[in-house]
Amino acid sequence: MQNRVISKKDLAGFVDDLIKTKAAGEVIGIKAKDDKFNFGTLKNAAELRLDYDIALLPPKKYFFPQIETVLKYEFGATPKVEPVVDDKAMCLVGVHPFDIRGILLFDAVYGGANPDANLLMKRRNSTIIGVDCLTPNPKSFAASMGTAVTDEGFDLMLTDIGGDYFVTVGTTKGDSLIKKAKTRDATPADQEKRDKVRKDTLKKYQVTLKMKADEIPALLDANWESKVFNDKAATCFSCGSCVMVCPTCVCFDVQDDPALNLKGGERYRRWDGCMLTEFAKVASGENFREHKEQRFRHRMYRKGKYLLERYKYLGCVGCGRCAIACLAQIASPAETFNLIKEGK
Repeated sequence: MQNRVISKKDLAGFVDDLIKTKAAGEVIGIKAKDDKFNFGTLKNAAELRLDYDIALLPPKKYFFPQIETVLKYEFGATPKVEPVVDDKAMCLVGVHPFDIRGILLFDAVYGGANPDANLLMKRRNSTIIGVDCLTPNPKSFAASMGTAVTDEGFDLMLTDIGGDYFVTVGTTKGDSLIKKAKTRDATPADQEKRDKVRKDTLKKYQVTLKMKADEIPALLDANWESKVFNDKAATCFSCGSCVMVCPTCVCFDVQDDPALNLKGGERYRRWDGCMLTEFAKVASGENFREHKEQRFRHRMYRKGKYLLERYKYLGCVGCGRCAIACLAQIASPAETFNLIKEGK
């Protein structure tokens, strides 16, 4: 598969064609609202903003919705249960590398021994067109996490190299799509431009880890009793904002919603998170992480150790959303890891 170069004008035409023909399903991309950005259905290419810093919510919401019906049921002499699986095709345009890495973690979590039919169906029917983030958010530390660039998880990856976009072709699906656009073969000089742009962008990140990302698990192993957890948790509101905007938080709660006539109902799942007060509360009333310090420590170990040990991916991609959303300004894993490293 040959990497391509496409002009910005022709890229707009390519996106408009995707919207018009629905060749890859519903086209979802980054749209601006005042000075914020979020993913939404595109009406035309003019709405697409590829120069953004970060989306309010990660694109995981399209594979793992905030609220999702998983089955419907009917009561009676012969009860009926019917799974609900959304199989519509969709094309996500403008996904940053760190969010792609978050999606890959979901693949590992929900595609393993007990595969999740809902998420996997959405993944099979999706196309991901990524874009390198050249204007990092001041709270982001993706460069330190090794997630500012990715070489997997996308069908096409765009890099702004001036008047054109360098198009890295990641899959045969992506190759088939880009062949429908007006492009040219990428030359070694084009690739040098792309590599230089990526290298220069790494210098723009304002938050950095004072260690290598692969040193985080050992740091946590040695510092379970660190007072940093208590110091940080002291001002926590237990609002859960940090986990609700996180691209790697995979937890959910399941509830039943019976119909008023009691003839049936539906079961749905919704996002849940370990920073919420009742997350670890069980039917007996016991709460295994009753105190804020326990919940704060658990989240940091999930981000820097537990998920890596089980799924081979660190549970933090350095996007910075948690730090942006946190009213108490305590949520950034980078800040916590650095304080522990410094022995504060």
